[in-house]
Amino acid sequence: QVQLVESGGGLVQPGGSLRLSCAASGSIFSFNFMGWYRQAPGEQRELVAVITRTGRTNSGDYGKGRFSISRDTGKNTVDLQLNNLKPEDTAVYYCHAKLDSGVGYWGQGTWVTVSS
Repeated sequence: QVQLVESGGGLVQPGGSLRLSCAASGSIFSFNFMGWYRQAPGEQRELVAVITRTGRTNSGDYGKGRFSISRDTGKNTVDLQLNNLKPEDTAVYYCHAKLDSGVGYWGQGTWVTVSS
């Protein structure tokens, strides 16, 4: 059973930064891709950024220039750097991973709250 565990969320002031990490129970390279999605209260879950096994990345338009995704092979994590955070970035951030078979997994989520 694959497990994804997120960490790094919290309360930050507008303009601040956070770094989220997603630790997988297996090698991060066993997945076709891994990434981050977010869901604000009353809203649908939306893509933040993903990274494929080969290292290609894709991200939502609202995060371009502010958010970046990367891998830490030493820690076996996929990390999401959030810079210049805005109140509208407040949401639960979920880690997602999908196998080549198409089977996908979700983490339990971590709250990011941007408020003064």
